[in-house]
Amino acid sequence: MVYQGQTRVLILLLVGVFMGSLDIGIVGPALPSLGTYFGVNERLLSWVFTVYILFFMIGTPLMAKLSDIHGRKTVYLVNILLFAIGSIITITSISFEMVLLGRAIQGVGAGGIFPVANAFIGDIFPPEKRGGALGILSSVWGVSGVLGPILGGLLLDYGWQWLFIINIPISVIVLLGSLYILPRGEKNNQLSLDWPGILTLGLLVSFLAYAINQIDTSNFLTSFFSLSVWPFLVLSILLLPVLLKLELKARDPLIQVDLFRSKEVRLVSGIMIGTGLIQASTVFIPSFVIVALAFSSSNASLMLLPIVMTMAIGAPIIGQLLDRFGSRNIMFTGASIMIIGLFLISTFSESFYLFIFAGVLVGVGMSTAIGSPPRYIMLVESPPKERASGQALINIITSAGQLIGGALIGAVIGSYAGDLAGYEYAFLFMAMVAIIMTILTVGLKSKEEQQKSSY
Repeated sequence: MVYQGQTRVLILLLVGVFMGSLDIGIVGPALPSLGTYFGVNERLLSWVFTVYILFFMIGTPLMAKLSDIHGRKTVYLVNILLFAIGSIITITSISFEMVLLGRAIQGVGAGGIFPVANAFIGDIFPPEKRGGALGILSSVWGVSGVLGPILGGLLLDYGWQWLFIINIPISVIVLLGSLYILPRGEKNNQLSLDWPGILTLGLLVSFLAYAINQIDTSNFLTSFFSLSVWPFLVLSILLLPVLLKLELKARDPLIQVDLFRSKEVRLVSGIMIGTGLIQASTVFIPSFVIVALAFSSSNASLMLLPIVMTMAIGAPIIGQLLDRFGSRNIMFTGASIMIIGLFLISTFSESFYLFIFAGVLVGVGMSTAIGSPPRYIMLVESPPKERASGQALINIITSAGQLIGGALIGAVIGSYAGDLAGYEYAFLFMAMVAIIMTILTVGLKSKEEQQKSSY
């Protein structure tokens, strides 16, 4: 039976998704202020972003599975409450460690908001309306993630705490709305949590993020073989086969590793790691602009508008072009355009107009990489009973890219003590990532092959 009142539910879910995604990048403009306030360097500052993504990754599968067991409404309320508690801890922080604790709790809550919202769509919307509703949620998630730094820059004039104070009234509204609007949903006590998988994934990505963050790109070999890097890299590599073995044996696996048997899924996964890396780089654009163009913190965040506006306009257009040209052609074109944009940012960073033009090009590329093409590919390649797992897999892989990207960019920038060269090299590396993404798109199925697979 389809739940009545889908519009009210969708609006409520959109507010929650917008809030959770917004805080991924809202800290971008505040990083210099936080560094001054707590007396920490650029390398440590990147953890304000990285720790959110790390716990977001852990929260995504954990909360999705808990919602299947204990009911969507209960877990969704817990997610919003955790997000609000994390915001309060961050606002009242008296040390940098307390900021990281608050961001970690925020990340766990936000990690559950998006997958549980998607599950609600599947529960209460009829099949013919699910695609449209999921498309709206995905667009809001992608655009608000890049919109965060802009809003952060506007609020920064009132103090960095205001970037998180705004979460409190929104959280209260979503909590009250959820109590009265959301259906309770069914419980399923037959399902079980894959705790070994959750713990192993958490350790793997934590070790990897820490190791990457400690690399000094200006003295690469010495730092790579230091005790702060290589032991943690080795541990993360050793944990990868352990995670795969655990997931193959798990009754209710955290990650549906069977999907990787498909060449198409492996290619899309590689592309989505690159997407996460590049998406993470946008968080650092306001700081980049402050150094390159001597903008104020509030004005620097506005330099993200070209990316945001292009994505907002491009996402629905890409969706319309998908059936006509196929995922491969669209993603190849988008990634190619993104290469040019990233090269322009890294090479002509001190040119205001070229920076804006480059932002438009990056926005075009992100519209194809974050939007409907990869999700459509995963939908086609996933067996009907594993389609939800396929969509969750995209979220986890993209988050892994964001996590590595945040740590990596922080390491590169920190290696040059926040100077312009550090930012330029970081975005030059992102251009190389876009080249690899473009190469991977060539191996995807053509429109005709994709249509045959969908039948």
